[in-house]
Amino acid sequence: MPYTKMIKVAIAGATGYTGGELIRILINHPHVTITALLTSSLNGQAVSSVHTDLYGDCNLHFTDALGEPDVLFLCLGHGLSREFLTTHKIPAHCKIIDLGNDFRVDNKFGDKHFVYGVPELFRNDIAAGACVANPGCFATAIILALAPLAARHWLADDIYIHALTGATGAGKQPAETSHFCYRASNISIYKAFTHQHLGEINHTLQTLSGGTIPKVNMIPVRGDFTRGIFAGLLTKLPAGTTEEQVSDLFREFYHGALFVHLSETTVSLKSVVNTNKVLFDVEVNDGVLHITSILDNLIKGASGQAVQNMNLMCGLAEDCGLKLKSSAF
Repeated sequence: MPYTKMIKVAIAGATGYTGGELIRILINHPHVTITALLTSSLNGQAVSSVHTDLYGDCNLHFTDALGEPDVLFLCLGHGLSREFLTTHKIPAHCKIIDLGNDFRVDNKFGDKHFVYGVPELFRNDIAAGACVANPGCFATAIILALAPLAARHWLADDIYIHALTGATGAGKQPAETSHFCYRASNISIYKAFTHQHLGEINHTLQTLSGGTIPKVNMIPVRGDFTRGIFAGLLTKLPAGTTEEQVSDLFREFYHGALFVHLSETTVSLKSVVNTNKVLFDVEVNDGVLHITSILDNLIKGASGQAVQNMNLMCGLAEDCGLKLKSSAF
């Protein structure tokens, strides 16, 4: 049912990258009032002292009191959302959107059921739900790229993926491989074939296909840039399938989608950074399909998609507060 008043929003884990992105989006959302920015250690401190780019735009302060929000965003470390929901009293009317991985596959918690939050695939379920598990950034780029093929039963052979992520994908806590001296002018592979997003990728594609799918072989790569996902996917197509048929399938499948588009030209990362968009480019050569899928890991891959889900849950226009522009230069 659509909200007729301002939506009171609380963010747990508001000091991190995804929490900061949520604040940046929501302070300009016409139907939202941020009532609580939760942190365990910075109670009373100005938000702009941590998210310094918000100086002059935001006079909010961190707190340790949840209050009575209408929507709660959980931007906590993976595995901490269940703990938060156990140790805090959540108002019965409050909708929950978890940006961690706690509920993406194992989606039940007490009497709560978390809907997997890809709006382009599960819009009606999200709109009717009280709890949403926001997908991972790699998972969003890969699932949206393969969903039309899974739904049409065109995933006929193993899938091979090389996917680069910006340094912000590693989170705000410093680590050796997110240090500037390591990351700058450098590329490296990590968690080859074992990335934690594979569980939700396989589960969602199996749901769309109504059965088993070929093996997804994913090679994640650390890129020497701050934000964005650049994924290249390769798989063999059913015999006789043309590039034109694949393009038509994508256009039909995502007809009416506000943020997902098949590009007519080769895509590049700057076209999506700082936006809630996903762009695809498809090419078929000798029966082999290559899909390029790109998005901003912090927006469509996290906080922007979370706001998109909130809009659906609250009966608002799906793109409300999300008409963002990329920086082309």
